[in-house]
Amino acid sequence: MNSRAVSSGTVVATQCDYERDGRQFGYLDIPSSRNESAWGVIRFPVCVIRNGEGPTVLFTGGNHGDECEGPIALQKLARTLSPEDIRGRVIILPALNYPAVRSGTRVSPIDGVNMNRAFPGKRDGTLSQLLAHYVTTVLLPMCDVVVDLHSGGKTMQFHPFACIHKLEDEALQARSRDLLLAFGAPISLVLEEIDNGGMLDTTVEESGKLFLAAEIGGGGTATAASVAIAERGVRNVLRHLGMLPAASACPAAAASGRSILDTSAAGAYLHSNHEGLFEMLADLGQEVRAGDAVAQVHSLTEPDAEPVVYRSRHDGLVIGRHFPGLIKQGDFLALIASPLKAGSGG
Repeated sequence: MNSRAVSSGTVVATQCDYERDGRQFGYLDIPSSRNESAWGVIRFPVCVIRNGEGPTVLFTGGNHGDECEGPIALQKLARTLSPEDIRGRVIILPALNYPAVRSGTRVSPIDGVNMNRAFPGKRDGTLSQLLAHYVTTVLLPMCDVVVDLHSGGKTMQFHPFACIHKLEDEALQARSRDLLLAFGAPISLVLEEIDNGGMLDTTVEESGKLFLAAEIGGGGTATAASVAIAERGVRNVLRHLGMLPAASACPAAAASGRSILDTSAAGAYLHSNHEGLFEMLADLGQEVRAGDAVAQVHSLTEPDAEPVVYRSRHDGLVIGRHFPGLIKQGDFLALIASPLKAGSGG
């Protein structure tokens, strides 16, 4: 193992040299002694592209393993982004939760951990916590910006959006807003999380670095349109940071609204209190008024019963929905975003 570079304070090893110019494909190796391989490792793909001094951006996909757009778009970026075209350094982890990506599951099949609840990680934790610790202690100090690409996975579907959070640091908030708009997603959003504990987002923001996330598509698959949004978005980020030469705005970016929505209103998140067949009554991207029907749940045990209707609690835009045809009590049902109010961040 002497041929592999091991950073102090972590068991994660890699042959990639983050300070070397050019393009490198490699792995982050985490020791994994198990029945099938006593001296084995779990390998997480990584790509480093560097050309002299400049900003460092970390792109991550596959934080959840059933979200396809990020890994696809970032693998394409890793193969096509020429070192000669950039200024600075790009670090790409296309499958942050690699075991979950391989199994097509939201959480890791090895330790059952949701990677986006494992940060800042542990030096002596489970596999997911070990990788989160490496990202936090080794990669994050190198970075100026972190961009994390998500989608709805197998259980949700989104009208594609990029998002930031409301931050106390006004200067960082303003820079985050500029980055958000530069990404060029169909919707730009200040997202109010249900729970931000243990998230990569929170760890990056608490370090004072720029963080941007995107929720693109869903249903456990990818479309040409959703992958294209992710591909354009990551290159738009590099242009915005001056790492790629400025280029004319692509049609999707030019067509995207410059207004920003948010989800801080009470009742923005709708959850089901019933079990049964799920039916959307408003499409993604559709405007609704307070009291409008958004979805309904049909009983499986009482076919003569009227469906239970769920209504929007405020005016807004439907940007998220439950995806499978069946729904259970407590499942996410829909997300309604509203125009950002002045002075509310973003």
